[in-house]
Amino acid sequence: MPTLSRITVFPVKSLDGLTLDSATVGPRGALELDREYALFDADGEYVNGKATAKIHWLQSSFDPATHELTIGRYGDDERHTFGLRDEAGRAACGEWLTDFFGDPVTVERDAAGGYPDDEELHGPTVISTGTVRAVADWFDLPPENVRRRFRANVEIDSPEPFWEDRLFADHGEVVAFTVGDCRFHGVNPCQRCVVPTRDPDTGEEIADFRERFAERREATLPEWTPSDRFDHPYRLMLNTVVPEASWDTEIAVGDEVAVEGVRAAEV
Repeated sequence: MPTLSRITVFPVKSLDGLTLDSATVGPRGALELDREYALFDADGEYVNGKATAKIHWLQSSFDPATHELTIGRYGDDERHTFGLRDEAGRAACGEWLTDFFGDPVTVERDAAGGYPDDEELHGPTVISTGTVRAVADWFDLPPENVRRRFRANVEIDSPEPFWEDRLFADHGEVVAFTVGDCRFHGVNPCQRCVVPTRDPDTGEEIADFRERFAERREATLPEWTPSDRFDHPYRLMLNTVVPEASWDTEIAVGDEVAVEGVRAAEV
């Protein structure tokens, strides 16, 4: 039976992740701390990897006990620490980021569910170790580099590439599965953007990444993947929802993962 091998949350949306031994499902079904903070421009739009490759030049760490963000530029040893729990700390961080980007940036907080990448599917994103290793081989990259490109919350320790494709079905359906005591509904394979094409430290793009990825994805497609949700091959990772009955449930590395089967999607 597969087990949960890795948990990663991204306390500040688009910045570096935080690897945990355990995490609790919070309001709306997201993991607590995940995307609790986000960067916004003067028009109220996200400052993220989709908007600017410059965000890859930032290196950061986050203290979950104090909510202190330590941040600096790639290749520069100087670091700055800001307490994000209070408004003054977020304002000071925004001023530093404004200088870095050359345009106004604010840091905002949503402690009740955060700022998920998919605003309808708030649950943790899921990938398998076999998938990470397969994509790493396609592009001759270290597995950790691939993890940082695709930014999954939950990694399942299965050696089969694309094992997580078992966890979605057709439109109108979900696949129910459990991680320890927490129930998930797998909904659809994640449509990827420009971010995985770039090196997570430098922002340098791999030439023809999308085309090469799509070619390899189609050539290695498992028999369990096809569904009407898999409408193009530039999809990887699973989007989920967590039913409300499982909110406030803890998941932990080592938890067993059990697939319950296809269910009708809740409307």
